Amino acid sequence: MNLKLLGAAVFVLATLSFNSVWAEEAPAVDRTATGGAQTLEDIMARQQKLKVDETFRSENLGNPANAAPNTDQLGTRGGVSDADTYRSIRYNEFDANTQIRGSAADVLIQDGGISWYKLREGPIITYGGGALLGFIALLVVFYLIRGKIMIDGGPAGTTIQRFKAIERFGHWLLAGSFIALGITGLITLMGRSFLIPVMGPDAFATLAAGSKWVHNNISWSFMLGLVMTFFMWVAHNIPDKLDWQWLKAGGGIFTKSHPSAKKFNAGQKIVFWTVMVLGFSLSLSGLSLLFPFEMPMFAETFSVMNSVLGTDFATALTPHEEMQYANIWHSIIAFVMMLAIIAHIYIGTVGMEGAFDAMGNGQVDVEWARQHHDLWVAEVEAKQGKGELT
Repeated sequence: MNLKLLGAAVFVLATLSFNSVWAEEAPAVDRTATGGAQTLEDIMARQQKLKVDETFRSENLGNPANAAPNTDQLGTRGGVSDADTYRSIRYNEFDANTQIRGSAADVLIQDGGISWYKLREGPIITYGGGALLGFIALLVVFYLIRGKIMIDGGPAGTTIQRFKAIERFGHWLLAGSFIALGITGLITLMGRSFLIPVMGPDAFATLAAGSKWVHNNISWSFMLGLVMTFFMWVAHNIPDKLDWQWLKAGGGIFTKSHPSAKKFNAGQKIVFWTVMVLGFSLSLSGLSLLFPFEMPMFAETFSVMNSVLGTDFATALTPHEEMQYANIWHSIIAFVMMLAIIAHIYIGTVGMEGAFDAMGNGQVDVEWARQHHDLWVAEVEAKQGKGELT
């Protein structure tokens, strides 16, 4: 399951990345009439979103061998014209010397921000927000049709300990911080489009500043909760043959059947590994954003993808491009995780009778436990004895 999720994440990155790897190649252009400069065909190809070979510009940066004598009018240019200099700046080939130190300060022009902004304000908000609203609507319809999954025969009245206090603490630390991160992240991503028209720019500025502060600081709680829950529950979430039987039966969600399960069933294992894998990726991209230009990740990632998948992603990325990729990837993973967590919240609250008690006080009804985790109950009873159930 881990490898499948990781492969899916890589595929999403490859397909949704704003690098024009998959763009159709523009036909070869004869530039002899312009002396090697761009032509109308080049301009039209870019307007049609075709992939244009820019080497005729990016490599045309002047040649010292063509320098005129110093006594001539342009001799002091050393074979490099103003146009050559501007092209070298445009393609980040200019040997810049700035008073501000840092790799990002040496990049004078970086137009990848236009593509990043269009993707962030367009598809990310449209498809991400649409997916959240659509999924919530789907759950409402499902609830109206299926109703709450009840305990067959009603509660037994006796309980069994499902989770210890430290387990509940780790769960709520992870869950609570993720909810806070999700809300503040949506405010940061969508606020300009949806909140400014409602509350005005001044009020939104205060809200956005507060959301940014909360988001940046609560992120550490999320990462701590992620580590805690991983080490506490990873041993119980190793996939086995029993999970396939549970999946074939639909987990009893769509029918009245109750497939056997240990402490965690296949559905919970899917949620666990989804949260662990995507949460780890979310944390890495988040750290890259928390420490700008200090943790580049995508150049190396693209290099591996190129060697494994045969793609042609750019591996020479400016610090700004690294940040733009981190921001887009962070948003995509956050939306996917929100969908998974919404489904988890539904089952743990209104979707199933007695489920919330597991994380509420740690004690669940014995009949509920036997109905959904019969093999786990048998293990507990074998260790403790039925007389010790309270």
